[in-house]
Amino acid sequence: MEFYSLNKISPNVNFKDATINGQAPDKGLYFPESIPQVLPSLIGDIEKMSNEAIAFEVIKPYVGNTIAEADLFDIVKETVNFPIPLVKVSDTIASLELYHGPTLAFKDIGARFMSRCLGHFVKGGDKKVTVLVATSGDTGGAVANGFYNVDGVEVVILYPSGKVSSVQEKQLTTLGNNIHALEVEGNFDDCQRMVKSAFLDEELNKKLFLTSANSINVARWLPQQFYYFFAYKQWAQKNDAPVICVPSGNFGNICAGLLANASGLPVKHFIAATNANNVVPAYFETQQYKPKKAVATISNAMDVGDPSNFVRIMELFHQQFGELVAKVSSCSVSDDITKQTLLEVYTQHNYLCDPHGAVAYRALEDHLNNNPNDKGIFLETAHPVKFFDVVEPIISQTVEIPESIKEQLTHEKKSVKIGTAVEELKSFLEKL
Repeated sequence: MEFYSLNKISPNVNFKDATINGQAPDKGLYFPESIPQVLPSLIGDIEKMSNEAIAFEVIKPYVGNTIAEADLFDIVKETVNFPIPLVKVSDTIASLELYHGPTLAFKDIGARFMSRCLGHFVKGGDKKVTVLVATSGDTGGAVANGFYNVDGVEVVILYPSGKVSSVQEKQLTTLGNNIHALEVEGNFDDCQRMVKSAFLDEELNKKLFLTSANSINVARWLPQQFYYFFAYKQWAQKNDAPVICVPSGNFGNICAGLLANASGLPVKHFIAATNANNVVPAYFETQQYKPKKAVATISNAMDVGDPSNFVRIMELFHQQFGELVAKVSSCSVSDDITKQTLLEVYTQHNYLCDPHGAVAYRALEDHLNNNPNDKGIFLETAHPVKFFDVVEPIISQTVEIPESIKEQLTHEKKSVKIGTAVEELKSFLEKL
């Protein structure tokens, strides 16, 4: 399997080079040259297969011969070694809980897979790799945890000051060692712009070997397909494919689900649910893509005004709007409706969503009201405790803190404050 740049200028590369480089030299995102089809037996016998066996079969065509099969299976096994349950919420709606990993968020799958692949590729090399990542919340903690103490890798995480939850901030700022947190006095789009500018800086790239751990990197993006297959494994109505609703910010998650569907996974329809940052829902209405400055919401991991992975979605649908809307719809959910939904789901179904899950639940419920023969799954992408300061006032109860993070919350925050000028980021990187 080779990967081509969506800017169509740089030469094709294999999985190893795509992972190490992050982006193509022409600054396009990498995309697989073909969409591998899973064997019909995988779908037909999926209930009998282990999660690691499913994940291995899904990812193997993309990795090709860049990692020996035995090593790849070990990487996959370590990536998915925690529960990913499909939990019934109502007669028509189930929640795919993606928060049972080490940092209580769906980003754990991609970050764990990428960190192990990159560690495998740089092992024994003579050049240190610097992973540069912008986060609107959960990516930072997942990347920090995944790459902590990986030999030959330094990690620099940019996050917007005051715009991530207190739990998220602790998860990305308390590890130290090879993990460096930069607290940017701006928003997520500023962080993402600074990261992109660093990759474009020829002088900086002569001094450092930079790669990305955002979902622009194929090793972060592709493994997100796994849990869509795990959801179908647990889906009882195999003769009636589910509608899947994904809370969407940078659109890498739903793009992975669409890729899984294109590979043969049965899904009836996808819903991309956004908060007030509604660039994609507006595109569905006007067919004009107009990025705008991100606004802060209570579902902060989705506060993205120019989602970088949307170009991959359009490539998947051959740049054809008609093909896109036949499979995908998109909507925006306000903070007030998000709070209302979170409380309703808790009181009516005894199920506690985080704000992102509440956005997805509402969008799915609205779709099912208009399509009463459908049933669906929404992705619960983070544990509610990561947003306790939002959730607890809504439900008037304390959210129990999982044992896995209690100790981390007592650790001292270690971050460096910087402005939004790229020169400040460059200065920090050059001192590493």
